[in-house]
Amino acid sequence: MRHLHVVLLVTVLFAVVTGIGLYAAVFNPDFDRTSASSWNTLLMGMGSGFTLAAPLLLAVVASRLVDAEHQGGGWLMSATSGVTPGGLCRAKLLALGLLVAGATVLVSAAFAAVGLAVGIDAPWPAGRWLGLTACLLVVSLALLALHVVLAARVENQLVGIGLGLLGAVVALISTAVPTWIAHLTPWGYYALSAAAGYVDGQLAGFAPSYLSVLGLAVVAAAIFALFTRSFDRQEA
Repeated sequence: MRHLHVVLLVTVLFAVVTGIGLYAAVFNPDFDRTSASSWNTLLMGMGSGFTLAAPLLLAVVASRLVDAEHQGGGWLMSATSGVTPGGLCRAKLLALGLLVAGATVLVSAAFAAVGLAVGIDAPWPAGRWLGLTACLLVVSLALLALHVVLAARVENQLVGIGLGLLGAVVALISTAVPTWIAHLTPWGYYALSAAAGYVDGQLAGFAPSYLSVLGLAVVAAAIFALFTRSFDRQEA
């Protein structure tokens, strides 16, 4: 993955998500280190960073890694060594998933570190914080699986990247629509992962939609398994 700059792209994911999120949080009028609202603005900022940046960057990362198999005849080379196309897709998802998981944890830690560094008086909301981190990771992995399968099916990288760009728009719109609409696309689950937001004009903290995100994880895993097994059958 080194020569494909995948690690660099994941580092960019971390930097962009952190930059956007911290900017949105720190410059929020409700950011006041003497009240619990500061933690809520940081939670909102972290969610906003993933919503705006992750859909496109995940598409780029997945397309970049899988496209190498199309360009270099990697599918055939792997088949001659006994690795099926489906198995190769699963290996790529695992490798990318570990990098994305690491980046997500680092983003979460960076936001928490900022809150502690500025001396927010209210206790750190560990439960909601860890819950948001876990939900954001699950949604990101689900999208990553989608793009790995798409990149394996379609050789043109622009298709996956275009879908990622569309996903960023959908993810942003999903923050302002009824929750049942957000459930209709995988990008909408970033909005359902929120652990803080404005309710009747007031900033408030609340639990992420754990069951919804869990449902996405189950569906994404099933679809990914179905498609990768179909790749194996085609090879056979």
